[in-house]
Amino acid sequence: MNWQNKKVLITGAGGFIGSHLTDALVSSGADVTAFVHYNARNDWGMLEGRYDEKTPGLKVIAGDISDALFVKKAVEEQDFVFHLAALIGIPYSYVAPESYVNTNIKGTLNVMQACLDAGVKRVVHTSTSEVYGTAQYTPIDEKHPLQGQSPYSASKIGADKIAESFYCSFGLPVTTIRPFNTYGPRQSARAVIPTIITQALAGKTVRLGSLDPVRDLTYVADTVQGFLKLADSKKTIGKTVNTGSGKGVTIGELADMIITQVNPKAKIMTEKKRVRPQKSEVMKLICDNRLALDLAGWKPDVPLKDGISMTVEWMKDNTGSYKTGIYTV
Repeated sequence: MNWQNKKVLITGAGGFIGSHLTDALVSSGADVTAFVHYNARNDWGMLEGRYDEKTPGLKVIAGDISDALFVKKAVEEQDFVFHLAALIGIPYSYVAPESYVNTNIKGTLNVMQACLDAGVKRVVHTSTSEVYGTAQYTPIDEKHPLQGQSPYSASKIGADKIAESFYCSFGLPVTTIRPFNTYGPRQSARAVIPTIITQALAGKTVRLGSLDPVRDLTYVADTVQGFLKLADSKKTIGKTVNTGSGKGVTIGELADMIITQVNPKAKIMTEKKRVRPQKSEVMKLICDNRLALDLAGWKPDVPLKDGISMTVEWMKDNTGSYKTGIYTV
């Protein structure tokens, strides 16, 4: 698609994936409205310091996705809406589950209703592989049962079904993208790869939770291309589509790979407070990405080793952005 002058709203634009999607669309000439979470410091999240109010083709607005009136105004006159705004930390969902319902379910309802009212041409809603829970079979295709093994995953299942209902009930042209674990520059330390890298850079001990879970990891540039390709394909309307590498790696194997590259003298230590409750831990996630290829021509390009190297180099230059001594939930 030629994104030149297309009017695009990105909710959650100040987040990890949202900021990279903003980069891609601004550089493609789109007229981007970046919806970031309001705060008293007017901090633009991951967009902060990289853009300003004079950046051509970019307007930043600050609000709350759970405020229906604000969302309605933000969506007006947009051609495309990429909905990424969400609370995503799994450990935090154990202690603040109501926040996840308000942001992830109610926020998604607000976005879908606003898009329907405004006649938006395409909506891409963001899901997560966590909705599958521990795999009943691998690779996991889009027909796999959904399992709410954490308040976070339960809230995302609810959000996905809200999006689905607006397609089925009202014909809203919505596609749900379901990325497996995405990583790369600018990701927060609540995710495992930044946790490992920053601890290895800072000292000789890397504290982690369980080392046995298997994850399917996709470099952020590939995930962003998934968003763009799914938005460009009419075949994906009304569909939920996985994006992932199709390859699994245990957390222990991942940690060894990163430590070898960053600080071979570092040792791994399992820390009880980082271990999920037994029935909540998702043990295996490996993506079946064939539908994304069939419907939108998407497949990942960046090998894990190369993606890790690029992420490490970025984090070496940005260690001040992380509090390595604190467990981020």
